[in-house]
Amino acid sequence: MGAALRREDAVALRQAWRRRGERVVFTNGCFDLLHPGHVRLLERAREHGRRLIVAVNSDESVRRLKGPARPIVPEDERAATLASLAAVDAVTVFGEETPHALLAALLPDVLVKGADWSHWIAGREIVEAAGGEVFAIPFEAGHSTTDIVANILRMRAD
Repeated sequence: MGAALRREDAVALRQAWRRRGERVVFTNGCFDLLHPGHVRLLERAREHGRRLIVAVNSDESVRRLKGPARPIVPEDERAATLASLAAVDAVTVFGEETPHALLAALLPDVLVKGADWSHWIAGREIVEAAGGEVFAIPFEAGHSTTDIVANILRMRAD
């Protein structure tokens, strides 16, 4: 199990892992209402390295991306939940539109996103320029926080 860390602590941990020669994987997302698709993405991401760092969008960032009704779960709770998963070594929160600044500070060996984002993986150029790899993991249909919320609202209306 990992830990929810401030950005500077995540960067320091990444540097320690680099000194030990450990391959570090990075992924990011909102992770609002954690579901099986998220868990499987994280497990598959971890298969690409020894350590997995997850960056979770801040509450304000999620509102900008998903609208004023989101997130449902606050950022500190989303980070703690993600950190409790066996596949995750560290979690940090970012509030920028993209994780570019965080990626530039961490310089992971691998960047992973779900294939639903394969048309544009934010930070690809940063990771590849540093000699890293980028993978798009197949999207698992039927698992979406937006769909879960829609189903709950539909059930309330019935």
